[in-house]
Amino acid sequence: MKKLKIALVGNPNVGKTSILNHLVGSNLKIGNWSGVTVEKKEGHTFFQDYEITFIDLPGVYTLQNPSSEDEKVTLNFLLNEDYDVILNIIETPRLERDLFLTVQLLDFEKPLVLVLNMIDEAEKMGIKVDEVRLSELLRTKVVKTVGRTGDRVKEILPAVVEVYEKEIKPLSINYSEEIEALVKKVKENSSQPKWFCLETLSEKDPLLGEMIKEKRLMFSQGIAKEVSYKKLLPRENITEILDNLLLHPIFGIFFFVFIMYCFFKISFDFSSPFIEWIDSFTENFLAPLTLRFLNDIGAPTFFSSFFSSAVIGGVGIVLTFLPLIFTMYFLLTLLETSGYLPRVAFLMDRFTHKIGLHGQSVIPLILGFGCNVPAVIATRTFQDVKDKFIVMSIIPFISCPARLVVFSFIAMSFFEKPAILIFILYLTGIILGILTSFVLRKTFYKKTLSHFVMDLPPYRIPSFKVLFNIVKIHLKDFVYKAGTVIFLVSVGIWLLLNLPPGVKSVEKSYAGKIGKALSYVFSPIGLGDWKISTSIISGFLAREAIISNMGVILTETKETPDVKNFNWKTALKKELIELGEAFKDSIISLFHFLPGTFEVSLENSSLRQEISKIMNKRQAISFLLFVLIYNSCLATVVMMWREGSKRFALGFLGYSFVLAWVLCFISYHFILVWFYP
Repeated sequence: MKKLKIALVGNPNVGKTSILNHLVGSNLKIGNWSGVTVEKKEGHTFFQDYEITFIDLPGVYTLQNPSSEDEKVTLNFLLNEDYDVILNIIETPRLERDLFLTVQLLDFEKPLVLVLNMIDEAEKMGIKVDEVRLSELLRTKVVKTVGRTGDRVKEILPAVVEVYEKEIKPLSINYSEEIEALVKKVKENSSQPKWFCLETLSEKDPLLGEMIKEKRLMFSQGIAKEVSYKKLLPRENITEILDNLLLHPIFGIFFFVFIMYCFFKISFDFSSPFIEWIDSFTENFLAPLTLRFLNDIGAPTFFSSFFSSAVIGGVGIVLTFLPLIFTMYFLLTLLETSGYLPRVAFLMDRFTHKIGLHGQSVIPLILGFGCNVPAVIATRTFQDVKDKFIVMSIIPFISCPARLVVFSFIAMSFFEKPAILIFILYLTGIILGILTSFVLRKTFYKKTLSHFVMDLPPYRIPSFKVLFNIVKIHLKDFVYKAGTVIFLVSVGIWLLLNLPPGVKSVEKSYAGKIGKALSYVFSPIGLGDWKISTSIISGFLAREAIISNMGVILTETKETPDVKNFNWKTALKKELIELGEAFKDSIISLFHFLPGTFEVSLENSSLRQEISKIMNKRQAISFLLFVLIYNSCLATVVMMWREGSKRFALGFLGYSFVLAWVLCFISYHFILVWFYP
């Protein structure tokens, strides 16, 4: 079977991903380009006797004098990678703007197919495009599509094969005689396409560069006027009506707050019942079922405990992330494809500029209050890699509900007015995040504040089929890339808590020994008891596990589950009933305007008493401050590694630990001593 590689090129928000989804379906893969954090989409399909691979290049407006990471990745691929045809996607309602990139692509001297996408929106706006005339002028195939519904998308495949087999080259623009003569000289010493020669001339002589740019601009404008015309419509379109409300200086903020409230309410209320069910299913059914089976076949006790608790428990930890990530990513993709998300950046830009950020940073930072993991994932839409790293450095300082569990338990155990302390902790995290971003902007990621022209696409009703497919792909990517690391580390922490085999208390385990060794590090900040330092180790897996693990450590007992009387049929029936209840609770939550209550259990008074024996109020605040500052959890570190880089993730992990230690030392010895001698 013959192979064909196609490069998808276009401006941002022209519907490349939707078209790719309809072309390749479930064969779509999402990852990052090698050496950079820019997202890479790739998929393949079969047509006639070809296996066709599509590479979705990052959306760009121009390739001349590339500055952003996206532009560099796209240009590098077009110049240096092996591909057969360029598939240029155009947003038909903005034909003239998009043709400026098309004109640049002509100079790459590669077979090219032009796709006029969103033709339905253009017709609603009274825009008509003569695709036959456009094909004649550019000497290439032109296909009209509706990427949202998939209408006529399959016509792209025969068009691509035809231009490849017939080696149809598009029109070559004739620049001035002076420029063409210089291009000819450069080509004599280079095998690169005409575009490279023109760019070389532009770098040597900026005046020539301006002439080339002006020629391309005039050519694209001329083509657009030649092949399109617009009827005057008497009524205001829906985008203009909505923008009058959603981008209003006052009403826009109100609608933004309301939409974000609904975003969080739906995310947590809808996903919480499923998270609780997954946790119950793994702990109350899978783990005892596995343990019962292993005991019945005579497996060694340690192996049985390891497989039922560590392996099944590690899988459970990974799976509990999926409902929240699915819901958040679905809503985030919905906001993006509907056209609202770019408007959030536009609306909030003037406010975020005051703290050295731009409006694009708002969504990830808000998501951080719900969960740091999807917040880090949300930064993959950033075009500037430095801005992406700076925002990622703020996210771990934003307290999520997992931290709130620890804050609430400790604060309510030691203080009469815990709400004030919890508020101060949240505020401290935000301030530290902003200060960290300021320092990074002046040092490692030194740059001036980003100013950009925001492209606001029209509002659209997205295809739910495409939405679910995109979310499914991202979930698979999370499980394969991040989930495996989370699983392995969770198993590793279990081994530390349970080795050597037969250990009866955490104190004698490897984790206890490490905790005792670390107690010398934590002693200067008031946390020298090995029980505290060991609980911090286990808390790296999940912040909310700190309290439960501290309970195990303080009581020095480990519960050995009794599975002799375990009835898998009864347990499975119970779990299925609870799954039905989870579905019901999730659906019902969509019809309640007020969010579900967040409860923190304080029933275990004995644990509170035990904790009070190893901590006083001063130590409790130092403990909470440390939990606040040092990187939120393992999953966040993995995602920072995945979306950023290994160096960045590990460097930030070390930085957050040192920062937490230093601030705890200062507060413990020089501030808190005045209040709690």
